[in-house]
Amino acid sequence: MENRKEQEQQPSVKSSRFKRICVFCGSSHGKSPSYQLAAIQLGQQLVERNIDLVYGGGSIGLMGLVSQAVYDGGRHVLGVIPKTLMPREITGETVGEVRAVSGMHQRKAEMSRQADAFIALPGGYGTLEELLEVITWAQLGIHDKPVGLLNVDGYYNSLLSFIDKAVDEGFISPAARHIIVSAQTAQELMYKLEDYAPKHSGVAPKLSWEMEQQLGYNNAKADIAR
Repeated sequence: MENRKEQEQQPSVKSSRFKRICVFCGSSHGKSPSYQLAAIQLGQQLVERNIDLVYGGGSIGLMGLVSQAVYDGGRHVLGVIPKTLMPREITGETVGEVRAVSGMHQRKAEMSRQADAFIALPGGYGTLEELLEVITWAQLGIHDKPVGLLNVDGYYNSLLSFIDKAVDEGFISPAARHIIVSAQTAQELMYKLEDYAPKHSGVAPKLSWEMEQQLGYNNAKADIAR
């Protein structure tokens, strides 16, 4: 009886289809406290669902907030960072496991290979480049992993408007538009990612992350995501 009562008193653990999610985000905090809060809430959502984190390895900005939240919650954190960026993006003690790679291409390939899904928090050029590349890979059929956009305070409204314009003008198919899953809160986004089912028809379904790495990251002329 006592064991049953103890089990009933323990909080229920939310199950997830994902073991590890890759988060793209800025190495800056951003001006709005909402961005910082969203990073922490996303980390907490991963913890609640027993999901590990893979990210760009930095200890500053939103990267530092989301990784610390996941680490403090007892989940595994894998940071993948180019050796040349380590002095710039890591300050103080590192969080979780840090895997050094030789360059930016290798960083993206390793993060993508490790993850079951992707989420972009607010960020700058680097975040946008990483986000669009995994979307393009999904369009090509290289993967069918969900891609989520945490649209905090409408941060990505202009990007979504651009993509909708590209659909209207015939540059992106309606099925490929479905690749992007967006929500304003971490909890809502996680629910949508859990329910995601791909509708697009890829043109390169047999390509794998390992093949992509061999093709695109050791030879500049084979950047198929462009």
